[in-house]
Amino acid sequence: MSDLVEFVQNEFIEKKEFPKFSAGDTITVYYEIKEGEKSRTQFFRGVVLQLRGTGATKTFTIRKMSGSVGVERIFPINLPAIQKIEINKKGAVRRKRIFYFRELTGKKARIKEARRS
Repeated sequence: MSDLVEFVQNEFIEKKEFPKFSAGDTITVYYEIKEGEKSRTQFFRGVVLQLRGTGATKTFTIRKMSGSVGVERIFPINLPAIQKIEINKKGAVRRKRIFYFRELTGKKARIKEARRS
C-alpha cells in the first residue's frame, strides 16, 4: 500500500526546486493570493521553527513578529501557490525544532548567524 502511495506522489505531484534551509534560518516565502478574480503576490518573512515530514507531505513552520504579536504560519513544501523562497540569513542553532524561541523576547530572541565556509 505504501508503495502505491509513493508512486502516486512521485508521478502526479509536481516538485519545485527550493534552496536548502533548516531551523533557525530567516527566509522569505513569496506566495500567490487569489481574491475573487484578482491575484497578487504576498511575502512572509520570518524564522524557520521546524521542518517536518518527508517527500510530498513535507511542511515548514515560520514565525515572524507583527508589532508585538508573534505570527506563525505552516507552509506545505508542495503548495502550488508558493512562487519562490529566499534565504535571508543562515542561523546557528543546535536543535531541529526551536519551539523555545516562542518564549524569548528582546536580545535573547536573536539567533547567531552561521559561519559560511
